[in-house]
Amino acid sequence: MTRSSFGRPRDALAGRVTEVATLFLTCGVQGAGKTTLARRLEQRYGALRLTADEWLHDLGYSATGAALDAYRDGVERVQWRTARRVLELGCDVVLDWGLWAREERDHYRLGARAVGARVVLCVLDPPEEEIRRRLSRRNAELPPGTFGIFDAELAAARRFYQHPTPEELALFDPLEPAGEPPAG
Repeated sequence: MTRSSFGRPRDALAGRVTEVATLFLTCGVQGAGKTTLARRLEQRYGALRLTADEWLHDLGYSATGAALDAYRDGVERVQWRTARRVLELGCDVVLDWGLWAREERDHYRLGARAVGARVVLCVLDPPEEEIRRRLSRRNAELPPGTFGIFDAELAAARRFYQHPTPEELALFDPLEPAGEPPAG
């Protein structure tokens, strides 16, 4: 066996990955640190990172708020189709979305499990003052692939966000499978 570029054992003759792929789901409101974590997961696990805001930006959508969200659904549909195929191929994926509702998290967890993948939910819930500090810096700098997030949008997000319950969290896999050392 040799090691694949994704850090998994690869059958040298068949070229197949022999371990189960993992879907990482980021969960939290804007400014919680989802994209920062998603980039770290991408590097640590050699995962494909799918960040909807980056795609929207690259496609030239400059709208904000509800107008931007009208485009988001289509981008996320394409990203989810891509994610499922990549998981089927045995590679890890990070969906860098908010996933504010339990229904959404259940949908992607069950979809990934249907193709044999592990699913890790990465919940980010920093204090309100930390989120506001991050968003203030983000709005001032607007790094590539990002959009401004202002008080009204953050307030709306807080109203819609459903914190995962302990019962829901128990449905997901741990970051590292039991009995295995941390990657990398």
